[in-house]
Amino acid sequence: MATILICEKPTAAKKIAAALSNGKYKTKKSKTDVSYFEFKIKNKKYIAVPAVGHLFGLKDVSKKGWNYPIYDMEWRPTFEINQRAEFARKYYETILEVAKEANDFIVATDLDEEGSVIGYNILRFIFKKDNAKRMMFSTLTKDDLVEAYNKVSKHLDFERIEAGLTRHYLDFLWGINVSRALTLSIKHFGKKLNHYLLSAGRVQTPMLYFLIKREKEIASFKPKPFWELYATIKTKPEIKCLHKTSKFWKKAEVDKSYSNAKGKKAVVEKVTKKKVKKEPPNPFDLTSLQTEAYRFFGFSPKRTSDIAQSLYTAGYISYPRTSSQKLPPQIKYKDILKRIAKLKTYSKNAELLLSKEKLIPKEGKKSDPAHPAIYPTKEIPELSKLNAQEKKLYDLIVRRFLAVFGEPAIRESTRVIFDIGGEKFNATGSKTIEKNWMELYGKYAKLEEIEFPELNEGDKFSVKKIELISKETQPPNRYSQGSIVKELEKRNLGTKATRASILQTLYDRGYVVGKSITVTRLGMAVGETLAKNIPELTSEELTRKFEKEMEKIEQGKIKRDKVIKDAIKVIKKISEEFKKKEKNIGIKLERAILETQENQSILSECLKCHKKLGGMLKILYSPRTKKKFVGCTSYPKCKNIYPLPGGAKIEKQNRICEHCKTPIVKIIRKGKRPFTMCLDPNCKTKESWNSNSNKNQKQKNKKTKE
Repeated sequence: MATILICEKPTAAKKIAAALSNGKYKTKKSKTDVSYFEFKIKNKKYIAVPAVGHLFGLKDVSKKGWNYPIYDMEWRPTFEINQRAEFARKYYETILEVAKEANDFIVATDLDEEGSVIGYNILRFIFKKDNAKRMMFSTLTKDDLVEAYNKVSKHLDFERIEAGLTRHYLDFLWGINVSRALTLSIKHFGKKLNHYLLSAGRVQTPMLYFLIKREKEIASFKPKPFWELYATIKTKPEIKCLHKTSKFWKKAEVDKSYSNAKGKKAVVEKVTKKKVKKEPPNPFDLTSLQTEAYRFFGFSPKRTSDIAQSLYTAGYISYPRTSSQKLPPQIKYKDILKRIAKLKTYSKNAELLLSKEKLIPKEGKKSDPAHPAIYPTKEIPELSKLNAQEKKLYDLIVRRFLAVFGEPAIRESTRVIFDIGGEKFNATGSKTIEKNWMELYGKYAKLEEIEFPELNEGDKFSVKKIELISKETQPPNRYSQGSIVKELEKRNLGTKATRASILQTLYDRGYVVGKSITVTRLGMAVGETLAKNIPELTSEELTRKFEKEMEKIEQGKIKRDKVIKDAIKVIKKISEEFKKKEKNIGIKLERAILETQENQSILSECLKCHKKLGGMLKILYSPRTKKKFVGCTSYPKCKNIYPLPGGAKIEKQNRICEHCKTPIVKIIRKGKRPFTMCLDPNCKTKESWNSNSNKNQKQKNKKTKE
């Protein structure tokens, strides 16, 4: 008989087996060709067996057909619920296979709600047990895994499991009922669409609506004119300064100041210098990592989360889905720095920190009961073996870790007041005197450096020019993919682990587009229709209420059953309201969908006939060939036509090829990297495709001969 270690993923299972066996493990293959790992500790047999994420999901068992509301749900294997999860079957059957040898169990999944639910469901549904030991770790390094095994808990983390189960139940109740209500409203009352699927969610819909409110603020914003007055002083280097009245709201006043300053000398009235400390940054939690990765690399929050998970699974960084900004001494700062010093890129900075008497990290206020802040582990990678995106994110995490141990930077701030014809102009600048932590953070320490020449009170200078600039107040900015996660955290919408994927869902559904997040016509229609007719669905307050209740569940203060009963009451009320207004909702949504589809399918003016016939190039579908293509709306008078790749989603890009002048589209195929292309098959931009194709064919022929 054996002790079974339930692991979340194949890589984690292998790492756990290697750590606990000191590398003396055997790789076994199940009947379904899944690897699991056997080893011994003190002559007792252990088996580390992997899942592949969630092997169980919730299924509607209400027997109501495709209707709503439904409240009856059961956990079932994911491959029985969703054909796309068929890959999970072989992992499920592998665990069933090793179950015959089991007499003791350790859950060794990630220490978060999702990991705890994954382990618990496998334990109760496959092994028919309701309790087990629990390993708790924040890195997949040998030392941490051995320590987690030596300090294994005798019981599961039931409060975390309960919170995770509650989240699944709530998300399922909301998702299935609201999505069915939306879809059926179109099916029952739409004239042209009766198979169009729409989705909404407990967090997704409030998130969409607060983005809609920002769109409305921008649309309703009324700009107000103002004026700014600048002077450029002939110092070396030149100094550009702003009138002390930074914004003039009356034209007569700025004209008077402009007239007073025009043609006059600039006299230095006052120079103020002071040295200020610039503290190091806090360690990364997931939100700040996502924000910085977007800022420096343009990674979406979801992409950052995925890359960080990959680095964690490889053992190179600590668990990324954390809200902590704390680095406890238990992680052994010096040991990590000694290992980082072996990487040439960081050796100088790591050695500098190791020479300090004490290593005290700069920490933030936020904490996490399960995990510390994100940090690089002692298991350093071969940087050349990381892909480009992994290398970038790893570099950012390492340099942030180094920076938090640095001394404050010393900056000198200078403020100069110039008198020009009785008008006061201010200039401020700052320069770094001692870099300290900024040196450690490297290219990511981006602070503006404005250095002034030596100036004394009473010095006179010529004025190169006086500029009167007319401006208008600007509407609030749209959220970027970097700023949105901070805003969601501030509003307590979603969790650190779910915000990125919920935002991605809005993109996938076509509700939002762009790096500067813009709500589409479809997104506006869905959000506004729900807000007007069923305000509970877009309520941030309701979402926050349930988030707080799940926190209380994890703290052991309330029970899951109470929260689920409250949620069912809300769903019942929402469903009753929806059915009363289903016709109105369906008509409005269908109109928005058709407008969106039309807008997305029109690519540009037709090069051949637009001036004469007004034709437009449009993505069309051939019922005969079952293929998409681009044709002219003036057909049959204009027979301009372009082929499109098969089996792909085509996205409009609102750009024109500079060579052939045809529109550029994005081609998205499942499992492949998206790419953009123009429509003309003979465009010179395609020349590289042909040469690469020939090159690849030659390489294939060579391998065949060998």
